Amino acid sequence: MVPKRQWLYSPVPPAIIDAMPSLPDLVCPAGSLPALKAAVDHGADAVYLGFKNDTNARNFAGLNFDPKGMSDGIRYAHAKGREVLLAINTFPQAGRTADWQRAVDNAVDLGVDAIILADIGLLDYATRRHPQQRLHLSVQGSATSYEAINFCQREFNIRRAVLPRVLTLAQVENVIRNTSVEIEVFGFGSLCVMNEGRCWLSSYACGESPNTVGACSPAKYVKWDKQPGAMETRLNGILIDRFGDREPAGYPTLCKGRFEVRGDTYYALEEPTSLNVLSILPDILKIGVRAIKVEGRQRSPTYVAQVTRTLRAALDALLAGSERYQVRPAWQSELAKVSEGSQATLGAYNRPWR
Repeated sequence: MVPKRQWLYSPVPPAIIDAMPSLPDLVCPAGSLPALKAAVDHGADAVYLGFKNDTNARNFAGLNFDPKGMSDGIRYAHAKGREVLLAINTFPQAGRTADWQRAVDNAVDLGVDAIILADIGLLDYATRRHPQQRLHLSVQGSATSYEAINFCQREFNIRRAVLPRVLTLAQVENVIRNTSVEIEVFGFGSLCVMNEGRCWLSSYACGESPNTVGACSPAKYVKWDKQPGAMETRLNGILIDRFGDREPAGYPTLCKGRFEVRGDTYYALEEPTSLNVLSILPDILKIGVRAIKVEGRQRSPTYVAQVTRTLRAALDALLAGSERYQVRPAWQSELAKVSEGSQATLGAYNRPWR
């Protein structure tokens, strides 16, 4: 395999790179082979993907990989020195544990660089059956403390943990100070009102959730209903939102709906917005975050290319020294084009009211 970072747009002398703190890996989504290639070609250090079934938490029609497609994707990524991380991050359903175990076995056979797991039973299975396989703890595992992470390291030898998007930057730093497990955080993409791995809203509306069938608000329950002067979106018959003729109609997930509360109609649970950490990248580097993840396996290859290219440029700018780092307007403009509601936030990382 070729050395990592051979694709830097402006090559930096090795002596300068060696003197800098290690940049976090940029981990980008691949819901399809074109998206995987877009991530690799635009500067991702690693891609994460899933099988075309309910063992992964983005189990939407038309997405994900069969064994041949995954083999092709792994070959493409490895040829360019990038890593492939496979998410098996839903929870085995009663009577079907063997399906999830088989997914772990297949992942090992395909030669992925790491398997991302959430379920304790699957972590135990993978550790015993494939002790040499690198394991990551999924964000769906909801590990928000170093005690939980250290437990999974001790019992299952996890090498990395993906933190849920509920911690302040100071809390992330506290986790890093108290564990030797690599820590991965989210850097861009859609937010969820719930602590990952603990959402019941989709189950409430549909009887199905990311933890069970691998999809929030599965498409079979979604309906767009055109009315005079408006577009209504429904989820299993529940009215989620009503949009004007010239207003973009978003996908009807329950947490992003507008509801009438005491006579006022507004985003009662969560307003559509995207996480964007461009402004705090130097702080993320300083506290020792090992990887930055981009959300969006359900998004298009164009989205993947645009976000990957922008974050790659920002991370590479840190090589010149974090004290001289400045967010360029062009970066913000590019990310705003693919942000939910054209809005961005630092989310839980920055809580000025604390």
